[in-house]
Amino acid sequence: MRSTACSAPLENLPEMPDLFDLAPKVELHLHLEGAIPLPTLWDLIEGYGGDPSVPTEAALVDRLQYSDFPQFIDTWWWMTGFVRSYEDFEKVAESVATDLARQNILYAEASFSPTDFERHGLSAQGIALSIRNGLDRVRGTQVVLNCDLVRDTGPDRATTTLRAVLEVAAKTDVRGITIGGSEQTYPPELFSSVYREAAEGGLRLTAHAGEAAGPDSVRGALDELGVERIGHGVRIVEDTDLMARVVADQIPLEVCPTSNIRTGVVSGWDAHPVGVLLDSGANVTISSDDPTFFHTSVAEDLRRVEGLYGAQADTLTQRAIRASWMTKKEQASIATTVDEWWLDHR
Repeated sequence: MRSTACSAPLENLPEMPDLFDLAPKVELHLHLEGAIPLPTLWDLIEGYGGDPSVPTEAALVDRLQYSDFPQFIDTWWWMTGFVRSYEDFEKVAESVATDLARQNILYAEASFSPTDFERHGLSAQGIALSIRNGLDRVRGTQVVLNCDLVRDTGPDRATTTLRAVLEVAAKTDVRGITIGGSEQTYPPELFSSVYREAAEGGLRLTAHAGEAAGPDSVRGALDELGVERIGHGVRIVEDTDLMARVVADQIPLEVCPTSNIRTGVVSGWDAHPVGVLLDSGANVTISSDDPTFFHTSVAEDLRRVEGLYGAQADTLTQRAIRASWMTKKEQASIATTVDEWWLDHR
């Protein structure tokens, strides 16, 4: 399943908006810092004195290419060096929300990774509050937050971060947690006590698994962390028993196909397990993960999945609504909007 060369760009997005661009959409797996629009990221880099590796904004596009998952993590860490203040986070959040509204994304769950910015002297509470301030300046999309506890920093720091975020969760609409990062090095079992504490604090639970690591990471996330959804999960196809369990229990999968191709988890669309997952009856939802880093959008991934595998975008969107952290009232409203739009446009 692995690729050693995935730096060549995918085909360009359509120049003219189509149904997938115009349709109301929902995104469950989106990293706020990985969704910073390129012009905003360029402004941040230039504002801190620039970087010789990206002399122009066009060069920044080329900088966001990876040969494998570890190189993507290295590039992510490089990016975090240019988000250094609470004001930066307000700017980032406002620009991300503006871009989501432009894409007709009615609801998104955006993860943020506070421990990645501790080196700048920023607290988890301050980051969450700043993000909410920026998000609240934009109308047209609802963005709720998940805190990424960043498995690479270990369970002790994850616990510290969780407790800090819980202090402001109600005020900032943090509804859940996840653990991203190097899942091949930091298995879910390390974080079982953190997840118990998060659940006791009223937060919803998901975790990255079955991406850079294999099926055992998914099994660990389900059995040891008690997650409600799996972030990615594409490598469950390597384990027949696990696959049958995930299908039977209809565990929502936050599948991000272009992300998996860009980071070398799979070699290309023709090798992506999403087709097998869909054919098996798995509860697949589609998201973009880090759209700026992967030069994609949820519309583009929905377009590809429907075109290649026949799974209709409206069906996938309704699955995402049901799997989301929305309230029942929010779910009913957005589900109706999506249904009515597609009835008018199919």
